[in-house]
Amino acid sequence: MNLPFPDARIVVFAKAPVAGAVKTRLIPVLGAQGAAALHATLARHCIATAVEAQLCPVELWCSPDMNHPFFAQCSKDYGVTLREQQGNDLGARMAHAFDTVLQQSPYAVIIGTDCPALTAQDVRTALDTLGDGFDAVIGPAEDGGYVLLGLRKAAPFLFEDITWGSCEVLALTRERLKRLQWRWHELAPRRDVDRPEDLEEPQIRRLLLETAAMHDTFL
Repeated sequence: MNLPFPDARIVVFAKAPVAGAVKTRLIPVLGAQGAAALHATLARHCIATAVEAQLCPVELWCSPDMNHPFFAQCSKDYGVTLREQQGNDLGARMAHAFDTVLQQSPYAVIIGTDCPALTAQDVRTALDTLGDGFDAVIGPAEDGGYVLLGLRKAAPFLFEDITWGSCEVLALTRERLKRLQWRWHELAPRRDVDRPEDLEEPQIRRLLLETAAMHDTFL
């Protein structure tokens, strides 16, 4: 298969779907098992989007390690390479992933698993932008974070001393990109799935029904 960006990498960051440890803000609505099941569905949706886009090799970076059977199943189903996240917080883990991947690839894009609205075209645009020489590309989240980050070079400064999950993440990242004097591009804002009100989105309702059919845990 001839990929349009064979030297680039898409890095999917995912947590193991452990009940009580993921999608905790949705537990009052879905229960711990239901929230974990939805998390697994969202992760699979994200991986499938990245792989089916056929843009470049896709790596699944796992937390807290690669031992959960969910990750082995994803590797089998989607053909993704498994890697282990390392670091004490999300920022340190992303910094480590970029540092590792960019030693072998000219540019890379990290995406999380919380945004089913992120499309293959979004990822293609991010890779095109980096290929055109931009230092960075951001996919903003409507809640003040981001759902995608692409870089041409590693910069731990982008990830230090940030309260991850807060509404200040995007603004702080923009400020640091300015201080680095980097040229960056932003995609259209997307909505991620963190709060009970996010479950009312039509796409999320469909994923909830899919999750219920697969896991029979809620709805």
